[in-house]
Amino acid sequence: MYDISGVKRDGWQGTGTADDRRQALSDAATQRWADVEAGEPALSPTFPAEIPDGLDPITSEFFEYYVADRGHHPRSIGGFTLTSEPAHINFGSLRHVADISPRPVLLITGDQAHSKWFSDDVFIEAAEPKELVVIPGARHIDLYDRTDLIPFDKIDEFFTTNLAASLVSQH
Repeated sequence: MYDISGVKRDGWQGTGTADDRRQALSDAATQRWADVEAGEPALSPTFPAEIPDGLDPITSEFFEYYVADRGHHPRSIGGFTLTSEPAHINFGSLRHVADISPRPVLLITGDQAHSKWFSDDVFIEAAEPKELVVIPGARHIDLYDRTDLIPFDKIDEFFTTNLAASLVSQH
């Protein structure tokens, strides 16, 4: 999982400040006018046709998937509009995780995933019933399409158990 709204609001692993957030909102407001004048929205990040050298590990991983044939789609716009920042900052998609209960939660992450901390945080915040499955040797993008790593048996068990139980209780 990925908490894009949390990263936009609070920075990577909570390292952002209120000043950073205010600056991002100000920049987005300025960008709205630039988009109007340009006649189209600016995007970030946009993925190039080829993977450049010297990328940080997280960017490199996403480029490995989204730029290479592995996950690239010709109609993908390759990023968010710069003016989507306020929606991400203000929405807070994980602000009410505890309210999911008593519906069960299954989180699946890789032990090598740069995004693992999102699942760890949600697991702590979520009420029961909940389960966190950590896949040895898996990075974030590996759980998109590496069928040898994706725990299909666990996913099947989760949905079979919980959807079947839900259907029975409704009748």
